[in-house]
Amino acid sequence: MGVGAAILPNISVFGKSINPEIALQPVDVALKKRMADVALNAARARGASYADVRLSRHLNQSINTREQRVQNLINAESYGMGIRVIANGCWGFAATNKLDDDSIAKAAELAVRIAKGNAKMMTEPVQLAPQKGYGEVSWKTPIEKNAFEVPIKEKVELLLAVNAAATKAGASFINSSISAVNEQKYFASTEGSYIDQDIHRIYPNFTITKTDRDSGVFETRNALSAPMGMGYEYLIPDNNDKIQGGLFPLYRKRYDIMEDVILGSAQLDEKLKAKPLEPGKYDLIIDPTQLFLTIHESVGHPTELDRVLGYEANFAGTSFLTLDKWKSKKFNFGSKIVNFEGSKVVPGALGTVGYDDEGVKCGQWDIIKDGILVNYQTIRDQAHILGLDASQGCCYADSWDSVQFQRMPNVSLQPGKIPLKAADLIKNTEKGLYMFGRNSYSIDQQRYNFQFSSQLCYEIKNGKIVGMAKDAAYQANTQEFWNSCSAICDESDFRLGGSFSDGKGQPQQVSAVSHGCSTTKFDKVNVINTGKTLG
Repeated sequence: MGVGAAILPNISVFGKSINPEIALQPVDVALKKRMADVALNAARARGASYADVRLSRHLNQSINTREQRVQNLINAESYGMGIRVIANGCWGFAATNKLDDDSIAKAAELAVRIAKGNAKMMTEPVQLAPQKGYGEVSWKTPIEKNAFEVPIKEKVELLLAVNAAATKAGASFINSSISAVNEQKYFASTEGSYIDQDIHRIYPNFTITKTDRDSGVFETRNALSAPMGMGYEYLIPDNNDKIQGGLFPLYRKRYDIMEDVILGSAQLDEKLKAKPLEPGKYDLIIDPTQLFLTIHESVGHPTELDRVLGYEANFAGTSFLTLDKWKSKKFNFGSKIVNFEGSKVVPGALGTVGYDDEGVKCGQWDIIKDGILVNYQTIRDQAHILGLDASQGCCYADSWDSVQFQRMPNVSLQPGKIPLKAADLIKNTEKGLYMFGRNSYSIDQQRYNFQFSSQLCYEIKNGKIVGMAKDAAYQANTQEFWNSCSAICDESDFRLGGSFSDGKGQPQQVSAVSHGCSTTKFDKVNVINTGKTLG
C-alpha cells in the first residue's frame, strides 16, 4: 500500500505502513489512562518529584501524483509513550513503543535515572511555572469531515482531474498532492491532568510548470492553498467563503483546487511574457499567501524565547530581539499599526490545540503591541525568566519518542481597525508591486536581514495594475520592514498561511504552525531583480 514511513520527515523512525482502515480504529481512553498511571506511579516510586506522560498515536497519509499517474501513496502509523520527569531538580526523558506494563515501568525508571545523572552537571534546578491539574478532559479539532474517512480512490480521482485540467490548459508538467495528519495525543501528569486530544491537519498542493519551447524558458506556479488545521471540508469549495472583487478569487477556509489550477495555468502564460522588473524602491502590497512566510521568519522565530536566550540555534539561528530590548518597554519593532498576537486557539490554524504538550490550557497573548515588543513565546520552565506566573502553552513534541520543547504558536498580524480592501491600497499607490504566494527566501541567523520573492508579482502605476512583472524580490531588515508598514486591510480580508513541517532542534523535530494576516502595504521597500543579480 505504501513505502516505508522513514521517508516522512515528521514521523518517528518506529513508524510503520498500515492499511487505511486501521487509522479509523480509536484507542480506548480508559486503556490510555491505565497505561499512563503505570508510568506515573513507577516514576514517583523511583524518586521523581514531577512526571508527565504523552501516549500518542501519529497517523500520516500522503498521496502524490504527476500528470496521469500516482507517484506514491503512504499510510503510516507511529504509536508509543514518552515519559518526562524531574528528579533531583533536573529533567530526564525516556520513551517506548512497547506498551505492556513492564516496558512502561522500565521506561519510567530509565527517565528517572537519566534525570539523576543529568543533575550531577546541573547549574540550577528546573523552575516550573505553576499548573493546576484538569482531571479527565478532552479536546478535538472541530472538523466536519475526517480526511482519513474519505476513500483514497476519491482523493486520487480529484488529483488526477486537477492534473488533467492543467494539462488541457497547456501545462508542460503538473504534480499534485494531498497530505493529512491525525495526532491522537493523551497527556497525563502527576499534577492530576488526564487530557485526551484528537488533532487534524490537511494540506492540498500542486506545482504547474509551463515551458516556452522556442526559448527553453520555463515558469512555475504553486497552489495558493494553505495547510490548515481542518478536515477534508477544506477541499469542498464554497463561493461564500471566497474573497472576490480583486484580481482573482482568494480562499479562506474553503479551497477550490480545480479553480486554482486552471487559473494558475493561465497565469503562467502571463508570467512567461512578463517583463523583468526594474530594481528600485517600491511600495509593496503583499497578500497573505506571501506575507505569512515573512511573518514566520522575521517575527515568529525571533520571538521564541529559547532563541533569544541562545539555548537554541538550529535551523533558524538565534535572535536579534534580546532581553534588553524587551526590558526597555520601548523597542520599536514596527509602526504603530503593527500588532502581533501569539495564539493556540485561532480556528482552523495548524498550531491550534486545546492543551499543549505540558498540559497547559492554550490561549492567546500580545507579542508586538502598537509596534512595541512586549512579550515572547514561553513554556513552563521559561516563564520565570520573564516574570510570568504561567506558561503560554508553547510546548510541543512531534512524536512520542521526542522530548517536548518550546515551539512556535500561531503568530498573526492583527487586521486593520478601519474598513479597507486590497483595491483601496492599489488605488492609493503610485509606484508599487502586488505580490502573491511564497517563493524563494533567505534570512540571516539573527532573523534580521532578509529577502523574499513571490509566485506572482503585478506592477502598479498611478493607482492601477499595469501588468505582471518577474524576477522581483524585496530586501530589508526586520525592523525597517515592519516600520514601513503603512496600511492593513480589515478583518474581512484576514486569512491563514503556514508551514506544514517547520524544522527545529537537534535531533530535528518538525511542527505545523499558521500565520494569519490581511493584505498589507509597506512603503518604499528596496526591490531587486533576481534575474539580473544571477545573470
